[in-house]
Amino acid sequence: MLYWVVKAIVGPLLHLIFRPWAEGVDNVPREGPVILAGNHLSFADHFFGALFLRRKVISLGKSDYFTGSGFKGLMSRAFFSGVGTVPIDRSGGKASEAALRTGKRILAEGQVLGIYPEGTRSHDGRLYKGKTGVARLALESRVPVIPWAMVNTFETMPPGSVLPKLGLRPGVKFGRPLDFSRYHGMEEDRLVLRAVTDEIMYALMELSGQEYVDQYAASAKAEAARAAKEAREIAKKEAREAAKKEAKEAREARRRG
Repeated sequence: MLYWVVKAIVGPLLHLIFRPWAEGVDNVPREGPVILAGNHLSFADHFFGALFLRRKVISLGKSDYFTGSGFKGLMSRAFFSGVGTVPIDRSGGKASEAALRTGKRILAEGQVLGIYPEGTRSHDGRLYKGKTGVARLALESRVPVIPWAMVNTFETMPPGSVLPKLGLRPGVKFGRPLDFSRYHGMEEDRLVLRAVTDEIMYALMELSGQEYVDQYAASAKAEAARAAKEAREIAKKEAREAAKKEAKEAREARRRG
């Protein structure tokens, strides 16, 4: 109920302020289980991704969104519950199996499950290697996968932004359903899971127009953070050396004077 209340209130405001657009909405069936596999560019994806659909989209989100304390924690729980997010533990191992079971239950109920195969938001707007959980869900649940591409949401609300930027029209594209019935019964084959996942990511790349990087987003984000930290340390060191040199030259100038 909260999902539809939030959508009824926020939806018209988003249309009025941002004039979002959508393509391929009819590719999403009006009933029955289906997986929406999307790129993840921005926090704004939570607002615009399902805006044009008449069906509720349930997504899997990290449990941290629901465990905060105080007013901030309350607002986080209210927001993510309102946009249809189900909390899961994403720490890996048995937690990953629990997340898959949750996804299978949602699909068994005939609902729409939204998944971001990259596992985290892109830090630079590029499309990263998908994790194979989406393939396992598709094969074990025997449901179609629809590529779900966000467009301009990265520019509308870049990483670290608190408020969205105006002037760009964010959009969403729904591709044609991908049928993986030829792989049914092969969900334990790691090569099959990788092939299915790569096919999904290729469809997303074509739909979104993003540059593809054959690396997991979390690893690339960590590398970028390390490089940025090293650059800051080098800049600080150079600034200290420049200050020392300037002070030394000033002392020498005073002695000569």
